[in-house]
Amino acid sequence: MLRLIAFLLIFPAALLAQGAPKTILVLDGSGSMWGQVDGVNKIVIAREVIEGLLTTLPPEQELGLMSYGHRRKGDCADIELLIAPGTDRAAILDAVNAINPRGMTPLSDAVIAAAEALRYTEEAATVILVSDGIETCDRDPCAVGRALEAAGVGFTAHVVGFDVAGEPEALAQLQCLAEETGGMFRTAANAEELARALDVVVRTPDPAPDPARVTFQALDGAQGRVIRDGLVWFVETDAAGVVLDNDASAPEPVVSLLPGEGRAEVLRLADEAVAEARFTVGATPLTVTLVLPEFRPPARVSPPAEAPAGATIPVAWTGPDAPDDYISVAEAGAPEGSRTSKVFTERGNPAILRLPMMPGDYEIRYVLREGLQVLAMQPITLTEVTAALDAPASLPAGSEISVGWDGPDYDRDFIAIARPDAPDTGFEVRAYTGNGNPARFRAPATPGDYELRYVGNDNGTRVLARQPLTLTE
Repeated sequence: MLRLIAFLLIFPAALLAQGAPKTILVLDGSGSMWGQVDGVNKIVIAREVIEGLLTTLPPEQELGLMSYGHRRKGDCADIELLIAPGTDRAAILDAVNAINPRGMTPLSDAVIAAAEALRYTEEAATVILVSDGIETCDRDPCAVGRALEAAGVGFTAHVVGFDVAGEPEALAQLQCLAEETGGMFRTAANAEELARALDVVVRTPDPAPDPARVTFQALDGAQGRVIRDGLVWFVETDAAGVVLDNDASAPEPVVSLLPGEGRAEVLRLADEAVAEARFTVGATPLTVTLVLPEFRPPARVSPPAEAPAGATIPVAWTGPDAPDDYISVAEAGAPEGSRTSKVFTERGNPAILRLPMMPGDYEIRYVLREGLQVLAMQPITLTEVTAALDAPASLPAGSEISVGWDGPDYDRDFIAIARPDAPDTGFEVRAYTGNGNPARFRAPATPGDYELRYVGNDNGTRVLARQPLTLTE
């Protein structure tokens, strides 16, 4: 009997808890309940099991008790509502212990009486029938079940057949009664099985929640567009396990999921970038958004590691070669879109790129014109370039002058005469180095102090050499 009590202790507190309908337990009180199972009368077993059940029900659960065949022999009308649905557990236990099996088994009429006591045509109602035998009062339990189901508002009859394994007709009747009302049917051959059976039928599961529509989508960067193709999805939930696995059939899969926690992962095939996120499904439709790194098509630039400032260098490249893509040079760390010079990729490979005149650390970049995205970058160091001038310190104003020079001779470099306080871009006269060495031109006609300059002018303007010059009367 200790094992029986142990079974009863595991009855859940929420068996018929919040929101459960009023319930009446219909206990067989016919004479056959004096039969024995393992040397113990079935009515004694039922009393002890029900005592355990009463200790585990939530205090607010309304439970009533009905019995039949417990007062008179041979009387199919011997049906009595012993305790109306309520919360007085002691009253129910006293009534169960007072049942003295005597007569017939009018189980169908007893279930009808219990349903009527519960006002089953107006309110949700549950009846739990425990019977050890066949209907003996000329009723069809199947027909009774159908009638109750048709007339009731959420009516359910759960049935436990106790020690009826050898009675196929009784089994069929009891099972049919339960099934016609949408209830559960269980059999029990001994005390422990009776406890388990009652545990199952009383533990009426809550209605399964409706699944929610969940849409999964991926963005190209935090503020980017929704990606429409080239994605592979993996989705799992704590309750259902794997829902999608390596699914590339739709870029924005839509699935129906029950409420609970889950995890989604997306892979972009173009660059194998991955993003994942946890999500919580509720009762309403949900969109789960995963943010992938902003997509950058593969590209590469291959400049030398070092070159003279102002030089023109070839830069081999690979990339999408989209319209207006270009190779540029920019100061190291400058924002995307910054540049000092550029050459469009459509002009060939390698790209012929002019470097800035100022020495320092720079970057050679492949720039995708759409969005000015830098797809590839390599550092380059620009080294100092020097120049020298060879000319007289004094000459007559307005005379012809020849100036020897040494310098990088970049395209559009020139030798100039300028006022000493003039900016690097200011001059009086000039001669391009590309026209020969020495550079030849006529000096200004106004006497005074001047300055000879070697001006690097290939990509930006920078004075590489200076020499004073006096023009006399």
